[in-house]
Amino acid sequence: MFKVLERLFNDKIATEEISLSGSERYRGKLSGSLSAGCFHECAAACPVGAFQISSNTEGYNIDYKKCVFCGRCVEKAMLLGGSGLRHSNDDAMPFVFPDMVEATADVLKERLGRSLHVRHLDAGSCNGCDFEMGALSGPVYDLARYGVHFVASPRHADLLMITGVVTRNLEQALRMTYEAMPEPKLVMACGACAAGGSTYGASYAIVGAADKVVPVDIYVPGCPPRPSAMIAGLLAAADILKERM
Repeated sequence: MFKVLERLFNDKIATEEISLSGSERYRGKLSGSLSAGCFHECAAACPVGAFQISSNTEGYNIDYKKCVFCGRCVEKAMLLGGSGLRHSNDDAMPFVFPDMVEATADVLKERLGRSLHVRHLDAGSCNGCDFEMGALSGPVYDLARYGVHFVASPRHADLLMITGVVTRNLEQALRMTYEAMPEPKLVMACGACAAGGSTYGASYAIVGAADKVVPVDIYVPGCPPRPSAMIAGLLAAADILKERM
């Protein structure tokens, strides 16, 4: 008994403060300028069409709902003799509502006034996002400290968290899960497959992004997104739900 108590007192606290930046090698948001001849080449190198030529000051735009952070656009820019385009180690923050207003890190600093119950639905993922979700309930991220809990039934859920591109076989299950949720309800598309739907291309077996089946309120970019980005999206969802109540 005394050995157990001694270990409890001597061990460090495992729970960490949520950081919105990864390691130095982490591929996060893209930034930097490109020479005029690089835009079309970089766009052609993107396997999911996330790199788009734009009329803004930078000359390009990144659709983070689709981006899988493969780095091919950066590699192509370097091959063409320029190194202006680069990945930062900052998370691509969740998008709130289709108008793509970014959820700021301020939601992490506020104490929530109510809980948020989440029903997770795997619509056809590779389990990459699901694997990262598993870390949310562990001692490092400790999602429960924010009042967010996963539930087994959609009838008990405030938010539907979707991972994976929506497959034909699970399209009906997604609709039924959404319809079973009580109002007010929110939907989060987690990861590039659910948010962008372009990861696996067009196929007879694939419907596509989650918003083709149900209305989506929050998009969490990444392939897969880090647990901290998921937490930022969940806390933003709790804040939105609090306003709707």
